[in-house]
Amino acid sequence: MSKNIFNELSESMANAAEKAGSYTVMVDARRRMPASGVVISKEIVLTAGHVVEREEGIKIIFHDGTETTARLIGRDPGTDLAVLKLDAASATPAEIAKQPARVGQFVLALGRPSPNGIEASFGTVNKIGGPVRTGRGGMLDAYIKTDVVSYPGFSGGPLINGAGEMYGINTSGFGMGGEAVTIPAEVAVKIAEALAKHGKIKHGYIGIRSQIVNLPSDAVKQLNREQETGLLIVGIEKDSPAEKSGLGLIVGDILVGIAGIAVADHEDLFARLSGDVVGKTVAVDVLRGGKLQSVEIVVGER
Repeated sequence: MSKNIFNELSESMANAAEKAGSYTVMVDARRRMPASGVVISKEIVLTAGHVVEREEGIKIIFHDGTETTARLIGRDPGTDLAVLKLDAASATPAEIAKQPARVGQFVLALGRPSPNGIEASFGTVNKIGGPVRTGRGGMLDAYIKTDVVSYPGFSGGPLINGAGEMYGINTSGFGMGGEAVTIPAEVAVKIAEALAKHGKIKHGYIGIRSQIVNLPSDAVKQLNREQETGLLIVGIEKDSPAEKSGLGLIVGDILVGIAGIAVADHEDLFARLSGDVVGKTVAVDVLRGGKLQSVEIVVGER
Protein backbone atom coordinates (compact mmCIF):
# COMPACT_ATOMS: atom_id res chain seq x y z
CA MET A 1 0.00 0.00 0.00
CA SER A 2 1.45 3.38 -1.05
CA LYS A 3 2.08 6.01 1.56
CA ASN A 4 -0.13 9.07 1.76
CA ILE A 5 2.49 11.81 1.91
CA PHE A 6 -0.12 14.48 2.62
CA ASN A 7 -1.37 12.63 5.69
CA GLU A 8 2.18 12.00 6.89
CA LEU A 9 3.06 15.67 6.55
CA SER A 10 -0.14 16.68 8.35
CA GLU A 11 0.55 14.29 11.22
CA SER A 12 4.15 15.42 11.46
CA MET A 13 3.25 19.12 11.67
CA ALA A 14 0.46 18.45 14.16
CA ASN A 15 2.90 16.51 16.35
CA ALA A 16 5.41 19.36 16.04
CA ALA A 17 2.78 21.90 17.09
CA GLU A 18 1.82 19.78 20.08
CA LYS A 19 5.46 19.43 21.15
CA ALA A 20 6.25 23.13 20.76
CA GLY A 21 2.97 24.00 22.43
CA SER A 22 4.45 22.70 25.66
CA TYR A 23 6.89 25.65 25.75
CA THR A 24 4.62 28.27 24.18
CA VAL A 25 2.73 30.32 26.77
CA MET A 26 0.07 33.00 26.86
CA VAL A 27 1.37 36.40 27.97
CA ASP A 28 -1.27 38.80 29.29
CA ALA A 29 0.59 42.07 29.76
CA ARG A 30 -1.45 44.67 27.88
CA ARG A 31 -4.90 46.21 27.77
CA ARG A 32 -6.08 44.53 24.60
CA MET A 33 -5.81 40.85 23.72
CA PRO A 34 -2.95 38.80 25.19
CA ALA A 35 0.04 37.69 23.14
CA SER A 36 2.45 34.75 23.24
CA GLY A 37 5.81 33.88 24.73
CA VAL A 38 8.44 31.16 24.72
CA VAL A 39 9.93 29.53 27.80
CA ILE A 40 13.73 29.53 27.49
CA SER A 41 14.54 28.34 31.03
CA LYS A 42 12.55 27.12 34.02
CA GLU A 43 12.02 30.68 35.22
CA ILE A 44 12.41 32.84 32.11
CA VAL A 45 9.96 33.65 29.30
CA LEU A 46 11.03 35.51 26.17
CA THR A 47 8.41 37.51 24.30
CA ALA A 48 7.98 40.50 21.98
CA GLY A 49 8.67 43.82 23.67
CA HIS A 50 5.69 45.67 22.18
CA VAL A 51 3.17 43.32 23.83
CA VAL A 52 4.41 44.11 27.35
CA GLU A 53 2.66 47.24 28.65
CA ARG A 54 3.09 46.66 32.38
CA GLU A 55 6.01 45.47 34.46
CA GLU A 56 4.34 43.61 37.35
CA GLY A 57 1.48 41.17 37.69
CA ILE A 58 1.86 39.79 34.17
CA LYS A 59 -0.38 36.75 33.72
CA ILE A 60 1.17 33.63 32.19
CA ILE A 61 -0.83 30.57 31.14
CA PHE A 62 0.98 27.30 30.31
CA HIS A 63 0.03 24.52 27.91
CA ASP A 64 -1.74 22.53 30.63
CA GLY A 65 -3.89 25.49 31.67
CA THR A 66 -1.98 26.30 34.85
CA GLU A 67 -1.39 29.94 35.60
CA THR A 68 1.28 32.01 37.27
CA THR A 69 2.46 35.59 37.26
CA ALA A 70 5.67 37.15 36.04
CA ARG A 71 7.49 40.45 36.06
CA LEU A 72 9.49 42.31 33.44
CA ILE A 73 13.25 42.14 34.08
CA GLY A 74 14.57 43.45 30.77
CA ARG A 75 13.47 45.01 27.51
CA ASP A 76 15.16 46.11 24.30
CA PRO A 77 12.89 48.27 22.11
CA GLY A 78 15.49 48.19 19.33
CA THR A 79 14.99 44.47 18.76
CA ASP A 80 11.44 44.29 20.16
CA LEU A 81 12.30 41.66 22.75
CA ALA A 82 11.41 41.46 26.43
CA VAL A 83 12.37 39.03 29.19
CA LEU A 84 9.93 38.01 31.92
CA LYS A 85 10.79 36.20 35.15
CA LEU A 86 8.20 33.70 36.36
CA ASP A 87 7.09 33.87 39.98
CA ALA A 88 6.79 30.07 39.94
CA ALA A 89 9.77 28.47 38.19
CA SER A 90 8.38 25.21 36.83
CA ALA A 91 8.22 25.73 33.07
CA THR A 92 9.37 23.45 30.24
CA PRO A 93 12.14 25.19 28.21
CA ALA A 94 12.05 25.35 24.43
CA GLU A 95 14.11 23.01 22.32
CA ILE A 96 16.26 25.10 19.98
CA ALA A 97 16.73 23.78 16.43
CA LYS A 98 20.20 22.31 15.99
CA GLN A 99 20.44 23.63 12.44
CA PRO A 100 19.39 27.13 11.34
CA ALA A 101 16.37 27.68 9.12
CA ARG A 102 16.85 27.40 5.37
CA VAL A 103 14.99 29.06 2.52
CA GLY A 104 12.27 26.76 1.21
CA GLN A 105 11.65 24.84 4.43
CA PHE A 106 8.15 24.24 5.76
CA VAL A 107 7.57 25.96 9.10
CA LEU A 108 4.84 26.64 11.62
CA ALA A 109 4.27 29.88 13.52
CA LEU A 110 2.65 29.18 16.88
CA GLY A 111 0.71 31.41 19.20
CA ARG A 112 -1.22 31.08 22.44
CA PRO A 113 -3.22 34.33 22.48
CA SER A 114 -5.97 32.92 24.70
CA PRO A 115 -6.51 30.23 27.36
CA ASN A 116 -8.25 28.09 24.73
CA GLY A 117 -5.13 26.38 23.43
CA ILE A 118 -2.38 26.63 20.87
CA GLU A 119 -2.90 28.14 17.42
CA ALA A 120 -0.77 27.53 14.33
CA SER A 121 -0.06 28.98 10.89
CA PHE A 122 1.71 27.01 8.15
CA GLY A 123 4.13 28.37 5.56
CA THR A 124 7.64 28.36 4.14
CA VAL A 125 10.83 30.27 4.79
CA ASN A 126 11.29 32.67 1.89
CA LYS A 127 14.26 34.77 3.02
CA ILE A 128 17.16 34.79 5.45
CA GLY A 129 18.49 38.32 5.81
CA GLY A 130 20.54 40.66 7.94
CA PRO A 131 22.15 42.51 9.46
CA VAL A 132 19.39 45.07 9.28
CA ARG A 133 18.49 48.25 11.14
CA THR A 134 15.08 47.77 12.73
CA GLY A 135 13.93 51.37 12.56
CA ARG A 136 13.55 51.38 16.34
CA GLY A 137 17.16 52.21 17.15
CA GLY A 138 18.34 48.62 17.06
CA MET A 139 20.18 46.24 14.79
CA LEU A 140 19.38 42.61 14.07
CA ASP A 141 22.34 40.46 13.09
CA ALA A 142 19.89 38.25 11.19
CA TYR A 143 16.19 37.75 10.57
CA ILE A 144 13.93 35.13 8.99
CA LYS A 145 11.09 36.08 6.68
CA THR A 146 8.26 33.65 5.94
CA ASP A 147 4.88 33.61 4.26
CA VAL A 148 3.03 32.39 7.35
CA VAL A 149 0.04 34.42 8.49
CA SER A 150 0.77 36.11 11.79
CA TYR A 151 -2.61 36.18 13.49
CA PRO A 152 -3.43 38.61 16.32
CA GLY A 153 -1.62 37.56 19.48
CA PHE A 154 1.08 35.54 17.68
CA SER A 155 3.85 38.06 18.48
CA GLY A 156 6.29 36.53 20.96
CA GLY A 157 5.51 32.99 19.87
CA PRO A 158 7.94 30.59 18.18
CA LEU A 159 8.63 29.67 14.58
CA ILE A 160 9.24 25.90 14.53
CA ASN A 161 10.33 23.10 12.22
CA GLY A 162 8.71 19.72 11.65
CA ALA A 163 10.37 18.32 14.75
CA GLY A 164 8.87 20.94 17.04
CA GLU A 165 12.22 22.69 17.47
CA MET A 166 12.35 26.48 17.62
CA TYR A 167 13.88 28.50 14.80
CA GLY A 168 13.15 31.85 16.40
CA ILE A 169 10.74 34.36 17.95
CA ASN A 170 8.02 35.94 15.81
CA THR A 171 7.18 39.63 16.05
CA SER A 172 5.12 42.15 14.12
CA GLY A 173 6.67 45.01 16.09
CA PHE A 174 8.88 46.24 13.27
CA GLY A 175 7.95 44.08 10.30
CA MET A 176 9.49 45.13 7.01
CA GLY A 177 6.64 46.39 4.87
CA GLY A 178 4.22 45.88 7.74
CA GLU A 179 4.85 42.14 7.82
CA ALA A 180 5.93 39.96 10.72
CA VAL A 181 9.48 38.68 10.87
CA THR A 182 11.26 36.09 12.99
CA ILE A 183 14.29 36.81 15.14
CA PRO A 184 16.53 33.71 14.88
CA ALA A 185 16.83 31.74 18.11
CA GLU A 186 20.60 32.21 18.42
CA VAL A 187 20.16 35.99 18.15
CA ALA A 188 17.11 36.15 20.42
CA VAL A 189 18.62 33.98 23.17
CA LYS A 190 21.82 36.04 23.16
CA ILE A 191 19.78 39.21 23.57
CA ALA A 192 17.66 37.55 26.27
CA GLU A 193 20.76 36.60 28.26
CA ALA A 194 22.01 40.19 28.10
CA LEU A 195 18.59 41.53 29.14
CA ALA A 196 18.38 39.08 32.05
CA LYS A 197 21.83 40.20 33.20
CA HIS A 198 21.70 43.95 32.59
CA GLY A 199 18.02 44.77 32.06
CA LYS A 200 18.85 46.43 28.75
CA ILE A 201 21.05 46.12 25.68
CA LYS A 202 24.01 48.44 25.71
CA HIS A 203 24.39 50.52 22.55
CA GLY A 204 27.89 51.90 22.09
CA TYR A 205 29.32 54.78 20.12
CA ILE A 206 32.67 56.41 19.42
CA GLY A 207 31.39 59.80 18.26
CA ILE A 208 32.20 60.20 14.59
CA ARG A 209 30.41 61.49 11.51
CA SER A 210 31.25 59.47 8.44
CA GLN A 211 30.36 58.59 4.90
CA ILE A 212 30.90 55.43 2.86
CA VAL A 213 33.80 55.54 0.39
CA ASN A 214 35.37 53.02 -1.98
CA LEU A 215 38.77 51.74 -0.91
CA PRO A 216 41.75 52.02 -3.28
CA SER A 217 43.26 48.74 -4.46
CA ASP A 218 46.47 49.33 -2.48
CA ALA A 219 44.46 49.66 0.71
CA VAL A 220 42.51 46.47 0.05
CA LYS A 221 45.80 44.56 -0.28
CA GLN A 222 46.86 45.75 3.19
CA LEU A 223 43.62 44.51 4.73
CA ASN A 224 44.24 41.00 3.39
CA ARG A 225 40.48 40.44 3.01
CA GLU A 226 37.71 41.17 0.55
CA GLN A 227 36.40 44.62 1.44
CA GLU A 228 35.45 47.27 -1.08
CA THR A 229 34.30 50.12 1.16
CA GLY A 230 35.03 51.83 4.46
CA LEU A 231 33.89 54.90 6.40
CA LEU A 232 35.58 58.24 5.73
CA ILE A 233 35.58 60.27 8.95
CA VAL A 234 34.28 63.76 8.16
CA GLY A 235 33.67 64.95 11.72
CA ILE A 236 34.33 64.09 15.36
CA GLU A 237 31.89 64.93 18.17
CA LYS A 238 33.15 67.13 21.02
CA ASP A 239 33.98 65.21 24.21
CA SER A 240 33.31 61.92 22.45
CA PRO A 241 35.38 58.72 22.88
CA ALA A 242 37.01 59.45 19.52
CA GLU A 243 38.11 62.92 20.64
CA LYS A 244 39.35 61.66 24.02
CA SER A 245 41.47 58.89 22.58
CA GLY A 246 44.72 60.86 22.58
CA LEU A 247 46.45 60.04 19.32
CA GLY A 248 43.17 58.54 18.10
CA LEU A 249 40.94 59.21 15.15
CA ILE A 250 41.26 62.29 13.00
CA VAL A 251 39.18 63.76 10.19
CA GLY A 252 40.30 62.15 6.94
CA ASP A 253 40.89 58.70 8.39
CA ILE A 254 39.03 55.85 6.70
CA LEU A 255 37.66 53.44 9.29
CA VAL A 256 37.86 49.90 7.90
CA GLY A 257 37.53 47.61 10.91
CA ILE A 258 37.11 47.08 14.63
CA ALA A 259 39.11 44.39 16.42
CA GLY A 260 40.13 43.00 13.05
CA ILE A 261 36.53 42.62 11.84
CA ALA A 262 35.58 44.50 8.69
CA VAL A 263 33.52 47.69 8.87
CA ALA A 264 32.32 48.40 5.36
CA ASP A 265 29.33 50.61 6.15
CA HIS A 266 27.33 52.23 8.96
CA GLU A 267 25.40 49.03 9.66
CA ASP A 268 28.67 47.20 10.33
CA LEU A 269 29.84 49.96 12.66
CA PHE A 270 26.56 49.90 14.61
CA ALA A 271 26.81 46.13 15.00
CA ARG A 272 30.46 46.15 16.10
CA LEU A 273 29.82 48.76 18.82
CA SER A 274 26.86 47.09 20.53
CA GLY A 275 26.69 44.72 23.47
CA ASP A 276 29.61 43.72 25.64
CA VAL A 277 32.17 46.03 23.98
CA VAL A 278 30.58 49.08 25.64
CA GLY A 279 33.01 50.48 28.20
CA LYS A 280 35.90 48.41 26.87
CA THR A 281 38.95 49.35 24.83
CA VAL A 282 38.76 48.26 21.20
CA ALA A 283 41.27 48.43 18.37
CA VAL A 284 39.89 50.61 15.57
CA ASP A 285 41.53 49.92 12.20
CA VAL A 286 41.95 52.96 9.98
CA LEU A 287 43.66 53.95 6.77
CA ARG A 288 45.66 57.12 7.37
CA GLY A 289 47.60 58.51 4.46
CA GLY A 290 47.03 55.22 2.69
CA LYS A 291 48.65 53.20 5.49
CA LEU A 292 46.79 50.78 7.74
CA GLN A 293 46.98 51.73 11.43
CA SER A 294 45.30 50.60 14.65
CA VAL A 295 43.99 53.08 17.23
CA GLU A 296 42.69 52.13 20.68
CA ILE A 297 39.42 53.73 21.79
CA VAL A 298 37.19 53.15 24.82
CA VAL A 299 33.65 52.60 23.49
CA GLY A 300 31.08 54.92 25.07
CA GLU A 301 27.38 54.23 25.71
CA ARG A 302 24.46 56.14 24.19
